[in-house]
Amino acid sequence: MSLRPPSPLAESVPTSPGEFSPEERELLVRLAHQSIESAFEQREISVDPPGPHFAEPRGVFTTLYLQGALRGCVGYVLPTSSLYRAVAETARAAALEDGRFYPVSAEEAPDLKIELSVLSIPKPIDADELEIGRHGLLITLAGRRGLLLPQVPIEHNWDRVTFLEQTCHKAGLPRDAWQKGAQIEAFTAEVFGEKSDSNRL
Repeated sequence: MSLRPPSPLAESVPTSPGEFSPEERELLVRLAHQSIESAFEQREISVDPPGPHFAEPRGVFTTLYLQGALRGCVGYVLPTSSLYRAVAETARAAALEDGRFYPVSAEEAPDLKIELSVLSIPKPIDADELEIGRHGLLITLAGRRGLLLPQVPIEHNWDRVTFLEQTCHKAGLPRDAWQKGAQIEAFTAEVFGEKSDSNRL
């Protein structure tokens, strides 16, 4: 099966100073498309990093959009493997294993828009230190964990409290759990990919 090549990269929207060059960004987004395409062609692709920057262990989320709507999002919070491998694995998982959606079909795959969020390591933070637009949130309590990326509160025009409450809700916790013993961790992310009009929940 031959799928159309991905669309050219559109304007990126980083939420932290740019670590990756335009060429590196384009290569990673292309890798994500190739990983999804290979699943339908029942073939493997190389996930050997092509350079030292891609060999660094990093947390990353791959988010998929179809006609402006969220179509899948899967990621690794912690840096458990090389960035290059993590992008390939999370792209395929976002397309086929996000339990909130039916798996992406071969017919849909050529029209997917991809956004990558490369994460820093989450660190404990006090609620009043949280900065909208800079920090993503990870809230944990009693074996439940919720994560929202830094771009989410901007797109929904949330204030700090709403961001905390919504992350608790994502974890399946009471909205005020952040005030009642939940662990609050923050991270930053460099966000880039293909332009789409979308909500990132």
